[in-house]
Amino acid sequence: MTAIPSEIPPLKLHTKLLYSLGSVANAVKQRGLATFLMLFYNQVVGLPPATVSGVLMLALMFDAFVDPVVGQVSDNFRSKLGRRHPFMYFAALPVAVAYFLLWNPPAGWGDEAIVAWLVVCLLTVRLFDTFFELPSSALAPELTRDYNERTSLVSMRAFFTVVGGLGMTVAAYQYFLAENPDGSGGILARDGYLAYSAVSAVLIFIVILASTAGTHSRIPYLVQPPTRKITFKAMAREVAHTLNNRAFVIATLTGMFIAVAAGSKNGLEIYFALYFWELTQGQLAILTAVSVAGSLCGVVVAPHIARAMGKKHGAILMFASALAVGITPIALRLVGLMPPNGTDLLFVILLLETFFNSGMAVATGVMLFSMVADVVEDAEVKTGRRSEGLLMSADNLFKKIVSGVGIFIAGSVLSMVSFPEGARRGEVSPEILQNMGLIYLPLVTLLYGMGIVCLSLFNIDKAKHEDNLRILDEAGARATAAAHEATDTTAQPLPGGPAPIGSKA
Repeated sequence: MTAIPSEIPPLKLHTKLLYSLGSVANAVKQRGLATFLMLFYNQVVGLPPATVSGVLMLALMFDAFVDPVVGQVSDNFRSKLGRRHPFMYFAALPVAVAYFLLWNPPAGWGDEAIVAWLVVCLLTVRLFDTFFELPSSALAPELTRDYNERTSLVSMRAFFTVVGGLGMTVAAYQYFLAENPDGSGGILARDGYLAYSAVSAVLIFIVILASTAGTHSRIPYLVQPPTRKITFKAMAREVAHTLNNRAFVIATLTGMFIAVAAGSKNGLEIYFALYFWELTQGQLAILTAVSVAGSLCGVVVAPHIARAMGKKHGAILMFASALAVGITPIALRLVGLMPPNGTDLLFVILLLETFFNSGMAVATGVMLFSMVADVVEDAEVKTGRRSEGLLMSADNLFKKIVSGVGIFIAGSVLSMVSFPEGARRGEVSPEILQNMGLIYLPLVTLLYGMGIVCLSLFNIDKAKHEDNLRILDEAGARATAAAHEATDTTAQPLPGGPAPIGSKA
């Protein structure tokens, strides 16, 4: 078994807060890419939607295959700064610079050059974001082994994810990409993206350094891997052995279905908001603020639901409820039962849907992440190795691959319905909008439904987790006793030989 430092002091509140703050960096990046990037390069820059979605899928697949490499390397990396922190410190500057450049392609370039710019910048962002986000996420199982405290820590991290990602989105709508009274400007104008990207890049840089430094004091109490030489073949064998875990496979399949659905949803969400519901940017900002409030409620209630029902059953309840709430407005519009666009009643319905859907979705995500963290000890019992980075990265690998498929599906849907470039609110054909809804609704329902079915098969509960901890503690105690016995035996003088160093003659 991998050695775990003894007498680990409890986590202090400021350490939890600074650790959790790190999720802001990924949230700002992720929300920016999901909300604006397709629209920016399609409607503002002028690339075809299928081209943009294809590049986004390529970047996610690249990121997915980089993740396990970084995870396995960080699991086995030895340094004075531990396994994780060197990667986290190193990521800050490159990811910030690349994110800024992503939103500022040179003016006057042709489509092929712009596509190349998009590919290079996006791959750089994905690569160095992995250098921070994956080791940072892998710290969670090491920072606390307690079943319920782990969920609370994940909830705190989710809180900053919501505040950072959605908060920056609100700022974009209301300030950086604000729409002028005459209808000019807004998210379809290029000028505002300069300030938006600059502030986002600076925020990402500061947050990464602050979060990494905030957990620096825990380095002496984190796991250090054994010193060893390992071949690529042996590493591949270890990876396969670690990932051959029923709970991990189930959690990963669940995440894959969610990722495909979420990729499709995120790619089309802004199109539904602007053209299907014909919302103004002011209304979009309000919806985003309501989403923040709902998400924060989800963060708060997730630990309580997990304690009361168990993580699996709590996640299933929240997951199914979020699906039902999320599809209802579009379904009602398709059958002619929603109020007309521009009415107060319509906006109130969308506000309620956004609040409850966001809260239940975030609560589901908190419990799912905590469930994957519980796989760490289960895998260690079976393999004798702690592989937080590998497990987190492999989970991300499959989700990112299929999430790229989801984004590609979103672009394909826009192409299938012949969605026009440079479109304005109220000018898109009702037939195009109806076809978009008719394709989107059953697709998302099927994918999320399959995720719920997979989640019901997860097999680690609180009792199983505590049994795993007991087995690991007993194995650790035996290893410590054996080491002390070997030391005592070595220290005994040979008959007629000299006394051990430091003993009295």
